[in-house]
Amino acid sequence: MKTRLLSIILCLAALLATGCKSGDGKQILPSISGKAGEVAVVCSKVEWEGEPGGTLRALLCNEVPYLPQVEPMYDLFNVPQQAFNKVFRVHRNIIMINTDKKYTEPSYNKFNDVWATPQVVLVINAANGAMAAEAVKMYGDKILTTLEKTERSRITNNIGSFENADIRRTVNEMFGGSPCFPKGFTVKKKAEDFIWISYEPAYSIQGVLIWRYPYTGEADMTPEALAAKRNEVTKAQIPCTTEGSYMMLNPDIFPGYSFFDNKGRSIVELRGLWEAYNDFMGGPFVSHSFVSADKQYVITLDAFVYAPRFDKRNYLRQVEAILYTFDWNNIPGGE
Repeated sequence: MKTRLLSIILCLAALLATGCKSGDGKQILPSISGKAGEVAVVCSKVEWEGEPGGTLRALLCNEVPYLPQVEPMYDLFNVPQQAFNKVFRVHRNIIMINTDKKYTEPSYNKFNDVWATPQVVLVINAANGAMAAEAVKMYGDKILTTLEKTERSRITNNIGSFENADIRRTVNEMFGGSPCFPKGFTVKKKAEDFIWISYEPAYSIQGVLIWRYPYTGEADMTPEALAAKRNEVTKAQIPCTTEGSYMMLNPDIFPGYSFFDNKGRSIVELRGLWEAYNDFMGGPFVSHSFVSADKQYVITLDAFVYAPRFDKRNYLRQVEAILYTFDWNNIPGGE
């Protein structure tokens, strides 16, 4: 019965998508619903409370690392198949667990914009709950990566639609390239080879720091060297609220680090906690460091959050997404 119901829903969605088109032939879909970081899990109550639901929660509700308080990576809620109506079909992130004896092996599929846009629907097919739980483990990395990239792309697409082009021009002039910044961000401070761009509504700050310094060799790109340089730069450039205070890394927790490529650049990412020397401030940060296209400089993009009254997961995801939009300004030797 569950398999038949889900198959009917998917078939109806396909029929509606082909039947509802604009004058230029493009599909007309409603905008997604739901809060950032939410995932609707479509399965029976038995599966939600059993192995499949438990395995999904173990995968997606782990604590976000390097936040000052405990927050889950994603907020999950269950939608039984019989309740999966048009209200829930337009949710931003949907995971459907489809169990039937006909499935001799587990499978995983990703669909974009099935009932809404920009939507992602992940479908797990399995013979029973135990096999579904194994499928979640088997495809866990793909599930996490898909949700992460989808949430980030929504943010970056919104940034591109509501960009503050003046800031991009300013940063381009200083560094030969720039991220995109949405409206609401302003230049808070400029110095030689340094700029601080900030969004500061009531009770919170989302900031992006950009700096550069001469590249002398691979030793400049170690996590230890980058952490030391961050402390040096923020001590000189980021005062806090009391006299003599400044931003620094939490001295008791060395940042986590990873290495990846983005738009052809080799990135060293640091992720950790900052605090204020001689002051009561702090929060999470994430930085991307890479060597400039002409090999002359190390460039660091650093996103941080100060929001003592609020949860910080989504604040950090928003400002972190800005870092991924960096691109060169068509400079000689650029990418």
